[in-house]
Amino acid sequence: VDPSIRFYQASSSEIFGEPVESPQTEETPLSPLTPYGVAKAYAHFIVRSYRRRYGMHASAGILYNHESPRRPLEFAPRKVAHAAAAISLGLEGELWLGDLDARRDWGYAADYVRAMSLMTRQPEGDEYVVATGVTHSVRELVQLAFDRVGLEWEQFVHIDESLVRGKSELHNLVGDPAKARERLGWEPTVTFEGLVQLLVDAELEHL
Repeated sequence: VDPSIRFYQASSSEIFGEPVESPQTEETPLSPLTPYGVAKAYAHFIVRSYRRRYGMHASAGILYNHESPRRPLEFAPRKVAHAAAAISLGLEGELWLGDLDARRDWGYAADYVRAMSLMTRQPEGDEYVVATGVTHSVRELVQLAFDRVGLEWEQFVHIDESLVRGKSELHNLVGDPAKARERLGWEPTVTFEGLVQLLVDAELEHL
């Protein structure tokens, strides 16, 4: 319709599912495991098809977990940050979690949106992994969140076996953002520690 349009597709690390290599790059074979990952893989392939066959300026950002205070409460980082803040204010008394050893490549959503914008400003569309390249455990997340409010997390956090994902848990998902760094000049500006502090402070202010 209009060749000047620049299209961005929100792909996901879940297109790699059970990755054959770690960290993952733009060349890592897709092996989605979840229905969400399968749908995202289709979208990723069709964007590549339109870019190559029809010359569209169509980019796909393969984004790893990106968090912010706007995330729904069922996502672990916001859930933990909210609980730490609420417990410190006497509004709640405990937090139930699943596997504390589960690991994720967590980044700050605002940094990742900046990467999306940079993709659309390039001369041609392409695919980019957007990640920190480092994983952290849920246990680290919990410790940092409760440290922020001056509490010992072990006194308030309990394990709910029904929240443990078992075979559906995704392992070894960690991205290599080298291409985004080299081609887009992109770097994450918020560390994992800074992200957790930001989330907790936002919950304290909200509550």
